[in-house]
Amino acid sequence: MFISGGLDMPPALPRRQVRSVPPADGPGHVCYTFCVMNDQIQGPDEGGISLEPEEEILRLRDALEAKTREAEEHRDRYLRAAAEFDNARKRAAREREEYTRYANESLLRELLPVLDNFERALQAARGEPAAAAVAAGVELTQRELLRVLEKFGVTPFVSVGQRFDPERHEAIARVPAQGQPEGTVVDETARGYLINGRVLRPAMVTVASSPDPS
Repeated sequence: MFISGGLDMPPALPRRQVRSVPPADGPGHVCYTFCVMNDQIQGPDEGGISLEPEEEILRLRDALEAKTREAEEHRDRYLRAAAEFDNARKRAAREREEYTRYANESLLRELLPVLDNFERALQAARGEPAAAAVAAGVELTQRELLRVLEKFGVTPFVSVGQRFDPERHEAIARVPAQGQPEGTVVDETARGYLINGRVLRPAMVTVASSPDPS
């Protein structure tokens, strides 16, 4: 006689295996049908679908490559942000330096007419023996002011006898000059000054022209 019976089982899971135990020969033996839970072979990300080892390796390799690309993108963004921050810091420092320099240039340029007046006073006093003491005082003051300006990089440059340079000279007159090549500076009305190698104020000069044929 063959009697088919079932054991009480927990609620069925998405995956299961059904196994049957055949009855032994002879009467009085019972055949049981039971379920064996088989969650070990379920893929963790495949909705319960079993994967072969090779397929699982390929899946993990693809996931690793995706995470590697994501990490490289984050690193590239970080490097760009760090470079932009460093450039902004340098630009701010350069702007502060330029602002300070230009502010100083404006003040120093305003002091140059004072030196011009000292120079004119000395030229007038040199022809008067009675003004020798005054001339000495003016010259001392002029030298002291020049020394202070030199601390800020301000220095005069020589123009007379030099070739006219539009970057350094401002021509206020052109005169025929015997023995001087055309375009040579023959006189200086106001001295030119440099600040750290750049022109702070061009010199006011008279330039030699070619002799008049007539």
